[in-house]
Amino acid sequence: MTGTDHGIGRRRLLAVSGGIALTGVLAACGSNTGRGGGGSGPAISQWYHQYGEAGAEQAVKRYAAAYRKAAVTVQWRPGDYDRQTAAALLTDSGPDVFEVNGPLLDQIRGGQVVDLTAEVEPVKDDFNQAVLAPKIWQDKIWGIPQAIDTQLLYYRKSLLKDAGVEPPQSLDELVDAARKLTTKKVKGLFLGNDGGVGVLGGTPLFAAGLSLIGDDGKAGFDDPAAARALGKIHRLYADRSLLLGAPTDWSDPSAFIQGLTAMQWSGLWALPQVKKALGDDFGVLPFPKDGAGGRPSVPVGAYGVAVSARGKRTAEAKAYAKWLWVDRTDYQQDFALSYGFHIPARISLAKKAEQLRTGPAADAVRFATEHGYAEPLLWTTADRTAYQDALSRIIKDGAHPESELKTVIRQVNAELQRVKKK
Repeated sequence: MTGTDHGIGRRRLLAVSGGIALTGVLAACGSNTGRGGGGSGPAISQWYHQYGEAGAEQAVKRYAAAYRKAAVTVQWRPGDYDRQTAAALLTDSGPDVFEVNGPLLDQIRGGQVVDLTAEVEPVKDDFNQAVLAPKIWQDKIWGIPQAIDTQLLYYRKSLLKDAGVEPPQSLDELVDAARKLTTKKVKGLFLGNDGGVGVLGGTPLFAAGLSLIGDDGKAGFDDPAAARALGKIHRLYADRSLLLGAPTDWSDPSAFIQGLTAMQWSGLWALPQVKKALGDDFGVLPFPKDGAGGRPSVPVGAYGVAVSARGKRTAEAKAYAKWLWVDRTDYQQDFALSYGFHIPARISLAKKAEQLRTGPAADAVRFATEHGYAEPLLWTTADRTAYQDALSRIIKDGAHPESELKTVIRQVNAELQRVKKK
């Protein structure tokens, strides 16, 4: 992002996937603020949630106006977008084309969205597979990813060098580095003012080589490695290596830039601001692996475009969605990189983007491609809440990780059974 109050919408995507929604999104009703497209064909309505980046609204209206086969009207929807959309899709007055992030499974199973497999299939392998996977149900594609946000570990090169600390490649090394980097004036690591409860989500589980939902359709962290990894996050808290009570939270890089912490977990959107302030005195890493079976972990998220099944112009809406989010790669790149700082959802576009070809930005693209994970389609709000509550007790209260996780695993498996029976 180019400033601390930009990018509310896309930050919210990653915050929600980590377990907490950022505040600050204006609560208001959406309005029909977009002019119809330049085409003379049928009228199509398109909805977006309210992005915070300057110029984003004007850009998507410009894309719509360039379409010649239909007159596309864009609505910019402030407030609780997911709830607004869910309600509108139950009526005949909802959008033809719309953004979707959260409750896509309910919309798929409710017959509210149409299959977009044919539109995506020719370029399916070019999409970042981590963000495409949550748009797939029963081997069919129901949404087209638009742009990727991701989270990274920022570290201050000079502070690590002065302390004789190497950039951590394992969770044990991260715990050790944070302790060594902590002084009277500087903390070793900032994971958010709550110690990482809100932002980490499943990241430590993936770092331990696990997942939220396994291939067998059950909780994917019923393994001693999960308790081991979360216990090490508590160690960071217990060692007093974590910065707590910073003026701004994890999504803003101010604490890192001001030297309050030697390392900070934050979003890709912070990279231009960090670069401007620190020059080359920083690097980025994925969340480090834990244990012999572990792997680096990078949470990614992407809003996708979907097409309503209730609309009267389904075929025309599908054609427009394909035109904008499959065919018009120039618009896709513009949307990702000209309004804030994001990774295009298409791997080929990410590799070609000049802004992402060197330095930490290039590292971020590689990490997201090689180590990215997204919350699976079946990971519900109930699952997320149960897990996050347990994470809070483990990190802040020192609760026993094994017993806390056993309770969460029972709840998640019960929720998975409930969802499958719908």
